[in-house]
Amino acid sequence: MKKRYAMAMTSLLSLSLLLSACGGNNAANNGGNNGSADGGNAAPAENAGSNAGNAGAGGGEKVNLNFWTLFDGGDGANMQALVDEFNKTHPDIQVKNTKLVWGEYYTKLITAVGNGNGPDIGISHTSRLPDLIDQGVVTELDDVAADAGVDWSTYNQNLLNATIVDGKHYAAPIDTHPFIMYYNKKLLKDAGLLGEDGKPVLEQSADGFMKFLQTLKEKLPAKVTPFALSNSNDDPYRFWWALYSQQGGNDLVSDDLKSAAVDADKGAKAADYIQKLYTGGYIKKNDPDFYKNFQSGTAAIMMTGVWATGTWESTKGLEFGAMPIPKIFDQEATWGDSHTIILPVTKSEDPAKRKAAMIFADWIASNGQIWAKAGHIPSKPSVLENADYKAMPYRSDYASVAGTVKFSKPSTKNWQIRDNASFKILNEVWANKLSPTDAMAKLQEAVQKVLDE
Repeated sequence: MKKRYAMAMTSLLSLSLLLSACGGNNAANNGGNNGSADGGNAAPAENAGSNAGNAGAGGGEKVNLNFWTLFDGGDGANMQALVDEFNKTHPDIQVKNTKLVWGEYYTKLITAVGNGNGPDIGISHTSRLPDLIDQGVVTELDDVAADAGVDWSTYNQNLLNATIVDGKHYAAPIDTHPFIMYYNKKLLKDAGLLGEDGKPVLEQSADGFMKFLQTLKEKLPAKVTPFALSNSNDDPYRFWWALYSQQGGNDLVSDDLKSAAVDADKGAKAADYIQKLYTGGYIKKNDPDFYKNFQSGTAAIMMTGVWATGTWESTKGLEFGAMPIPKIFDQEATWGDSHTIILPVTKSEDPAKRKAAMIFADWIASNGQIWAKAGHIPSKPSVLENADYKAMPYRSDYASVAGTVKFSKPSTKNWQIRDNASFKILNEVWANKLSPTDAMAKLQEAVQKVLDE
């Protein structure tokens, strides 16, 4: 799968087109941007990169590392706090956090690495790794991880396995930001659906969830939306992927990544269930802002990524709870992605820098209680027992979801499949313009078309 990094520019245009799908998401209309916001303006690529310091390969010299990130807002502040603490506790390793604009990050990273001016450390979503590996942007980590004393068994294995390609580690996951459910405690209480423990009274089954929504619809005022969800694109797709995965549905591509492999029966069953939520009036049609709907207290439940936790916490008067999405079908499963730390290809491949960078990556994962402030689930189970993490509300209520996230196979076509096939076809189902059965036939054809391009 890996190509020479000098060829990275050959695929730059195609990845740039993909960025509009992930980086262009609007938190209100599309359910956030996979847990990341736009970063601040960065120094030009040619002025950054691996020339951040003159550390030797040993002898006690200080190692200086340049770290490129794509975080802004709360994520940006939390990552800077982590970097500052690391630098304070590791005087022999100093990390400079260079914040790039989210929508430009991957393009600049690929360009810089192709020019030999990439950073020592970078960030990648797990979903982006296949592209970066294919273009020779990232390096394998097994040897340097062993040298740095990294114990891969200390990571959540579900998150870690998603970063392993062809049996090799390519990234150290620091979190997962999955699709979960939020609920308005006051509205559920008014409908008689809030238990004494402050959690929904909800049977974990297809019929149980439907009855739950029906009771909300009957018991609450007409102006209240039982289930706030977008009518198109990201979040309905995430919900469909979750229900498809709860049935044990195959990935949309074959193991060799060459053929479409849509499980039509399971895909149609998941789509039919969600379609009925729209046609039955449980989800508001043409909701202009389903985030605002929930935030203003006029929606009983909503589903989106964990990045919304911080927003709800800062909303005055909103009494809410958070939990995994219900187990509607056979097994617990949901959509999710992860932020990971990568070591990009550099000119020198300095062993001292690579070891220091791996020490930094593992330290960040081990101190995930700081990173979790934004709502992310830490990648190391040990962090879940940290006193600071346990003291934060809501997080522990959905931390178990890290083990039930269903990741896509490591195909370089995943983003085209999502945007050019899945979104387009499933949007017609939610609008009741296409039957779930016909949608799966069209999806099979559309996925194959993307794979053949």
